[in-house]
Amino acid sequence: MDGICTLANDRVYDQLVALLNSIEAIYGQDMPVCIYPYDDNTAQIAAEIAHRPNVQIYDNQESMQQWDEFVCNIWDVHPTAQAHWLKFGSNKYHRVGTHRRYGAFDGPFDRFVYMDADTLLMSSLTEVFRQLNHNDWVVYDFQYTDLSHVYNPSSPKLTEIFSAKQLQTEIFCSGFYGSKKGIFNAQNRELLLDKLRQGEAEILYDMAPDQTILNYMVMRSGISSYNFAHHLSQSERTGCCVTSTHFEAQENILYDKGQRLTYIHYIGLSSQLFRQVCEGENIDFPYRDIFLHYRYLHEPDKRPQFTTQPKNQKANSGLATKVLRKLGLTN
Repeated sequence: MDGICTLANDRVYDQLVALLNSIEAIYGQDMPVCIYPYDDNTAQIAAEIAHRPNVQIYDNQESMQQWDEFVCNIWDVHPTAQAHWLKFGSNKYHRVGTHRRYGAFDGPFDRFVYMDADTLLMSSLTEVFRQLNHNDWVVYDFQYTDLSHVYNPSSPKLTEIFSAKQLQTEIFCSGFYGSKKGIFNAQNRELLLDKLRQGEAEILYDMAPDQTILNYMVMRSGISSYNFAHHLSQSERTGCCVTSTHFEAQENILYDKGQRLTYIHYIGLSSQLFRQVCEGENIDFPYRDIFLHYRYLHEPDKRPQFTTQPKNQKANSGLATKVLRKLGLTN
């Protein structure tokens, strides 16, 4: 069975509802969706999906515990991560809940597409699932333009472990990918942990913990991967990021130079911003009307009505600026 997965808790409730509605706009209720809980704060989500028969919250506690242990074991052998996190008041493990998405490798779907909660589906995923007939890992993004937010480029081990070509072409964003159940079983995980314990952990970038581990798992295991961004022609390829300001909206679907996007990723925008807007605060951000359309798809009467001049909120501020500028996503 095929399905779509995401990661959420009540903190990203508004974004999650918009994502679920965008999936429903493409597939109706024919596409199963599994939500992996970031933490136990999911009461609002549970109430929301009670009337969505195709949506479930993952509740395999054994699976989640095994993945939690796996990632904690990784960060326990990283030479600097925990000291770094403690400097800015984080816990011993930084954003450990983000790794809960890995439960999809044990989850209900034989093949799945994972989408971050701050994405919206713009097109059918037929081509992604079709490509999974040929590859075990399928992505569509431009993260390969920015190595520094996946691995530690100053680690001498990096180029010993991966070739220059791999580092130029195979890295990916963890916000959208297609894969299969069972490709990372307990034996696979233990083999990867052994390599990390032997010193390879130093190549991991500690400020994007789920993304760096996922890239390492895929690349170090030699899994067959495919990135549409490398294979589509220039005229067929589209961007996917909110910082690309030239997308055009037609009937609540975004297009890039006439080509329909697969998904839009509101990367760099905080969950608090979406919550404030949904509570009626008139803060502008790119493609806000698209988000609001899907957020209130089934309850348009609750959509906030703005009468004042909007305050401008740029997606590319602070650290997000550097990340997104490097990502480019210029298509």
